[in-house]
Amino acid sequence: MVRYFSLRLLYTLPVVWLVVSLVFLLIHLVPGDPILQMLGENAPAADIEAARHAYGLDASLGTQYLHYWKGVSHGDLGPSLRFNQSVTSLVAQRYPYTVKLTFAALLVAVLMSVPAGVFSAQHRNQWEDRALSVVSLFGLSFPNFALGPILILLFSIKLGWLPVSGSGTLAHLVLPAITMGGALAAILTRMVRTSMLEELGQDYIRTARAKGLPERIVVYRHALRNALLPVITVLGLQFGALLAGAIVTETIFSWPGIGRLTIQAIGNRDYYLVQGCVLAIGLTYVAVNLLTDVLYSVANPRIRQ
Repeated sequence: MVRYFSLRLLYTLPVVWLVVSLVFLLIHLVPGDPILQMLGENAPAADIEAARHAYGLDASLGTQYLHYWKGVSHGDLGPSLRFNQSVTSLVAQRYPYTVKLTFAALLVAVLMSVPAGVFSAQHRNQWEDRALSVVSLFGLSFPNFALGPILILLFSIKLGWLPVSGSGTLAHLVLPAITMGGALAAILTRMVRTSMLEELGQDYIRTARAKGLPERIVVYRHALRNALLPVITVLGLQFGALLAGAIVTETIFSWPGIGRLTIQAIGNRDYYLVQGCVLAIGLTYVAVNLLTDVLYSVANPRIRQ
């Protein structure tokens, strides 16, 4: 297991290099001059050159690249052009909120999809199965920016059960997590159903039933464990989609996460802060994919062989 993890970690290093390099090039590919955006187009030329030298933008591209890697290796992502703070501190303040929201959305998706998928597989081609298929299709067709306001109107404004926006308590987390996890739950429900149908037709399931094991043990202890293997992979791949969806969801619910910070940085033309936010999201996606590979090998020992 240690050897397998070491190999997967080694394979991740080129991906990390590529992510950091692309994030560095972001400031050079985006149209406009960050110094002009910060000082204004009517600023004196001397002030513009002084600011460009202070931020190291007058150096060659190769020199800037080496300085950026040096800063990343030391946890220094540069200064924010608008907030007068280091990008590292700003990202560190907002990052835990996005991670909390993303894992809450994953939890919502799993709690909704696994029972629904198993139930749908057990009632194959019956009205319950068809009803769940319609609900799943409806969930896939409903985007976050439409579902979020509807949930706010229903549960916050009309019923008054949950807060409209902000953070601080578990109640503030409910609506954003449901908004982000709804579409993922629809995807996972269909996948759990398909995987369960495949496992329930295997010989070892017929053997377990022939031995007189209760149906609950056969379904949840034997079939479901093997059926969840592809679901683990999809969860890892969809984690990045949830991080991207957090930008919209955090804006709707005024959630103080890194997604909302990214929108603010784009609006303020704060290129260094945009770099830091995108880098944090990209490296998190890489780390989650590595963790998914490890969990997949734990669930299926044949992968390590």
